[in-house]
Amino acid sequence: MAPAVAWLLFLQLVLGPTLVVDIKVQIAIKNFRILHIDYPRVSYPKGFQGYCNGLMAYVRGRKQSWYCPQIHYMVHAPWREIKRFCKYSDSFCENYNEYCTLTEDSFPVTICSLAPRQPPTSCYYNDTLTNQRLYLLCSGKHDAEPIGIIGLY
Repeated sequence: MAPAVAWLLFLQLVLGPTLVVDIKVQIAIKNFRILHIDYPRVSYPKGFQGYCNGLMAYVRGRKQSWYCPQIHYMVHAPWREIKRFCKYSDSFCENYNEYCTLTEDSFPVTICSLAPRQPPTSCYYNDTLTNQRLYLLCSGKHDAEPIGIIGLY
């Protein structure tokens, strides 16, 4: 019985941190898909006062935060088209401590930017629909998936 207990303890010590890191990466990938991919683009009812106001209400609820982000990017392209750019990423973005890449193709993107001069309890957003290349954060160097958008080009 003692060897089995020792083996189990060994596996927990060696594999435990790996499993925690893998779970965090899987959550980041899932959150990216939910919070940054909208294909095909949805239409919100008029009561939401525009695409970004409806979307950002959802984003803030999903993040369980009442904080109003200054900017948020929503990509209107299939997930498979976006994720292929993280397949091989040789660039490491030290500011984010993650691998990153610039997409070769442009994609339709809605930029939701917080409107200026509003009460602190209000989150009203302006939206801009554009076609641009994406700076993506990737979950690793090889065979990775996107976990964030750090800008547009």
